[in-house]
Amino acid sequence: MGGGVIETLVRNREVIASRTGRDVRLVRVADLQTERFAQFDLEGVQTGANASELIADPAVNVVCELIGGIEPARRFILEALNAGKSVVTANKMLLAKHGPELCRAAIEHKADLRYEAAVAGGIPIIKALREGLAGNRIERVCGILNGTCNYILSRMTYEGLEFDDVLAQAIEQGFAETPPDLDIQGHDTAHKCQIIASLCFSTEVDLDAIYVEGVTGVTHADVAYAREMGYLIKLLAIVREAEPGGAIEARVHPTLISEDHLLASVRNEFNAVYVQSDTADATLYYGRGAGRFPTASAVVADIADIARNRCDAPPAPPFRYEQRRPVLPMGEVRGRYYLRLTTLDKPGVLGRVCTILGAHGVSIASCIQTEEHSEDPVHVVLMSHETVESAVRAAVQDIDAIETTREKTHVIRVL
Repeated sequence: MGGGVIETLVRNREVIASRTGRDVRLVRVADLQTERFAQFDLEGVQTGANASELIADPAVNVVCELIGGIEPARRFILEALNAGKSVVTANKMLLAKHGPELCRAAIEHKADLRYEAAVAGGIPIIKALREGLAGNRIERVCGILNGTCNYILSRMTYEGLEFDDVLAQAIEQGFAETPPDLDIQGHDTAHKCQIIASLCFSTEVDLDAIYVEGVTGVTHADVAYAREMGYLIKLLAIVREAEPGGAIEARVHPTLISEDHLLASVRNEFNAVYVQSDTADATLYYGRGAGRFPTASAVVADIADIARNRCDAPPAPPFRYEQRRPVLPMGEVRGRYYLRLTTLDKPGVLGRVCTILGAHGVSIASCIQTEEHSEDPVHVVLMSHETVESAVRAAVQDIDAIETTREKTHVIRVL
């Protein structure tokens, strides 16, 4: 990522100057692995391994933190902000866990803190939410925010592969980190979900309050049944207002989306963010969510904005925490549900299942089951009408206790 920023700043210096009216120059670079400098054109640029010396250099006006993680990134950013220097970061984990602390430092020292690259790489979704949609009340945001997961689910959908096989290929081809846990378990997407929720509703959002479920439980059978019913499965970050002026929803999980939804066509490593707002209605932001140059594009855009806006007035705060709105507990979320049961093919099983669902207030909208009798366990796939999550969980617990049930019921939420 840092290399992409270096190359972009050097290669497009004249382009940036023509659009900002400022000569934006790379003056200093710090990296513990100093041997990396040899691969770049750094003539006239001071290099070294000490980030604190870079931050203290009077020639440096904007500090870019591109190392990731919590420490020492947090310390370096606070050093820069406390010195009144603007900061550009792509560090989604740090923002999700320590955003309020960094925001307070930026406001106190009248420094700019920008983070476009932290969410969806080269897609300018932060700018869209902060500026382009500033006059809108945001009703709902649904984002495909992890290229690894979208790549895996795309190949499972269109090539009929199982999760483990695609994951192994994704790691081999460089589409997945090693280990891939942060991606496939949904936590990378949750960090981005937290940032979006904080922006949309001007509130501090506790990362631990966000429900997170990854894609490891999705099987090819689920993908095939979903397509039979006219749906695709995507890992979504969903942010919406649950109650006007009250609780918000912020959750990450595999989701069935209609095959004619705008997000359904987003394949492979691409990201997309769908925003529903009161004035602009539905808007979609699409592009590469990661990679050396897409991420560098977002970082350099932030640098250019800081250069363009330099004046005596203090910069806009990175976040506005004007209210305290809780995250709705997942058990209280309302929606529709896909349930895949694995059961012995015995008379009366479906009737017992429907009785249990009805007792918990869960109404069935449609059903798929094997027509031919089998001695082996079979799948029964049910789609519910809208209901509350806690009711589905309670019903599934009772269904899984039936003596004919052979695997835990698999539940996927429906957009």
